[in-house]
Amino acid sequence: MTVHEDRATKPRGPYKNGLKRRREIVEAATVVFGQYGYHGGSLRTIAEMVGTTPATLVSYFTSKELLLVAVLEHWNVVSSQSEGEQGLDYFRANIPLMRYHVAHPGLIQLFLTMSTEATQEDHPARSFIRARQQRTHRIMLRELQRVVDDGTIAPLPPELIEREVRLMIGVLDGVELGWLTDSGIDLEGVVRHHIDEAIARWSGRTVAVVREETDAYLARRVVRAPGAVARS
Repeated sequence: MTVHEDRATKPRGPYKNGLKRRREIVEAATVVFGQYGYHGGSLRTIAEMVGTTPATLVSYFTSKELLLVAVLEHWNVVSSQSEGEQGLDYFRANIPLMRYHVAHPGLIQLFLTMSTEATQEDHPARSFIRARQQRTHRIMLRELQRVVDDGTIAPLPPELIEREVRLMIGVLDGVELGWLTDSGIDLEGVVRHHIDEAIARWSGRTVAVVREETDAYLARRVVRAPGAVARS
């Protein structure tokens, strides 16, 4: 994009201010819903965080439920930037994600709170959470199968691939939960350790060799897209 194109397409005036206000509200709602849940988090609390009134929130989002939808859409955009990664790099993409979560803990809180609340049949986030969990599981299965098929790692039977994916998801979610209750946990370090150990186990290479490969991946990642993140 040229400088002239950027100036021509950049939002201006009231529209730009409106977009900025929407972002502020969504960010505040992410914190409130993450901390108190959907039912416990009130529009009044969200409004107070951004210095406005519940009526103003409704004027932007129509209802509390649609505000939650906007929050979930924001979460989806932030946490799905690894979908262009393939093979072992798809799993490694969770490492910079943890770095992002340390700086933005509200997204982990939101994920864990909504995942728990969405076990209720009538919860407005239920279909979103279920679809997201199924997609994460499906993509991990596909990417682990990919590296089996191309010979990057040793052959694994389907039942072991399923087990490894379930273990990976369980560890990621569990470490995130533990970190929320104990900020002394090295979230990025623990997740990287597990991913490096898993790749070494799958491939038959030493952990030292895998760590070097992960270092190279992370260096490329920083050059290519600073601050990019993966799943939630």
